[in-house]
Amino acid sequence: MKENINPDDAKLSALLRQSRASPSLPPRFQENVWRRIEDSEADTVTGTWLDALAALILRPRFALIAATILIVAGIAFGAREGNVTAQKDARTQYIAAVEPAAMH
Repeated sequence: MKENINPDDAKLSALLRQSRASPSLPPRFQENVWRRIEDSEADTVTGTWLDALAALILRPRFALIAATILIVAGIAFGAREGNVTAQKDARTQYIAAVEPAAMH
């Protein structure tokens, strides 16, 4: 491929500069950008401990750990409640077997 472009061509450089559209930025654009950055950093610092805990738990590696802990806790509490219910049922059946009149 043969190149016909001369990098020192003044007419071409001027034409290329004119063809670029460079929109003007709104007034105080840079100040507003820095203010928004500072505001977002301030929001993360002033959050509650519950927000910090939620942000930690929602991280992928901690989400699996949190889900596992919740499942194990649910199984443990469910087993405990099932044991208590089974003891109450056994007690009721025993009393009904020993003295049926006491149940009514």
